[in-house]
Amino acid sequence: MLFIFIDFQTDRFKCIDAFSDLILVTRRKNFEKQLYSDDDGLRFATPWPVAAYRAKRLKCSSLADISCGIGGQTVYFARECERVYAIEIDPAKLELARKNCKLFGLNNVEFICGDALSDDVIEQIPAVDIVFSDPARAAAEKERDIDNLTPHIPDVLAAYSGNTRNFAFEAPPQLPPERISFDCELEYLSLDGELNRLNLYFGDLKTCTISALGLPGPTKMCRKTEPPEETEMINVSKPGNYLYEPDPAVIKAKLLPELIKELKDKAEIFRIDNKRLMLTSNTVMDHPLIKNTYRIVFNTEFVPEAINRELKKRGYGKVLLRTEVDPAMYWDIRNRLEKNLNGEKKINLFARESIAYICEKI
Repeated sequence: MLFIFIDFQTDRFKCIDAFSDLILVTRRKNFEKQLYSDDDGLRFATPWPVAAYRAKRLKCSSLADISCGIGGQTVYFARECERVYAIEIDPAKLELARKNCKLFGLNNVEFICGDALSDDVIEQIPAVDIVFSDPARAAAEKERDIDNLTPHIPDVLAAYSGNTRNFAFEAPPQLPPERISFDCELEYLSLDGELNRLNLYFGDLKTCTISALGLPGPTKMCRKTEPPEETEMINVSKPGNYLYEPDPAVIKAKLLPELIKELKDKAEIFRIDNKRLMLTSNTVMDHPLIKNTYRIVFNTEFVPEAINRELKKRGYGKVLLRTEVDPAMYWDIRNRLEKNLNGEKKINLFARESIAYICEKI
């Protein structure tokens, strides 16, 4: 007997098998097809475009997937690799991974239940081309710390050094480069313009020092050693005619010099506030790692009533407030900006100090 629950807000349904207590969950954005999961597995499962990209980059003959969870990544490894060893300490999750591989028609995965660092498990893993590990981490931390991952990266490197020299790890993408001291490639990855993953590549998998990758592209930008010396990073207090939001993976990887160098026209840095760093120019520029482009329609003192009058004249109907404001004042300001607007066009409002920049997204 199956019980079906539909959550229209998250675009997923649950089919609960009354006899096995397994939950079949689908979410169109995250999963290519329906997957068996529990709530914990659903929360941390890898979105399928990320899983597919990672599997193609790590394509090899044999791969060990440590802490495989419900197998969201495992199924993609199994599509690309001849043999996959899926290791998970939680037997319930391993059973879900087994069922998910079956859903995809995969029979080249060996499932191993146990502590990945135990001698018993390590003895079951032969020499492999690559070891991949997605360590467990706290759901929330005041500050992400590479040392809080379980199992610890140095422990995995030591335990499996006899199996391979090529390792890949997933780490929290909030970690800045300067807080990761390993000799590896740091790949910051965005999905649909949002920062999504941080991959660490060791051994022959390392292709550069740090990289930013945008999916679904994929579009990749790398730094081999140091920032390009010939790139001039100019900070300005007044923008040109256009504003650009760099992909968050570029910002997190600190690859703005490389992005600016690749742009065909001169781009300058215009920092909106502590959270928003923009590029600006007088001509339209295009690059796959630019998330959004805006044309500045007008700028004025940040006086909501005066801005509202100008927006009425220009036929705007909605204001997207893209600046730091006191959360308690947000809706008051938003309502004053949108008072009696009846147009159909949307406008983006950025503010630096006391000046508001009214922009159309293009």
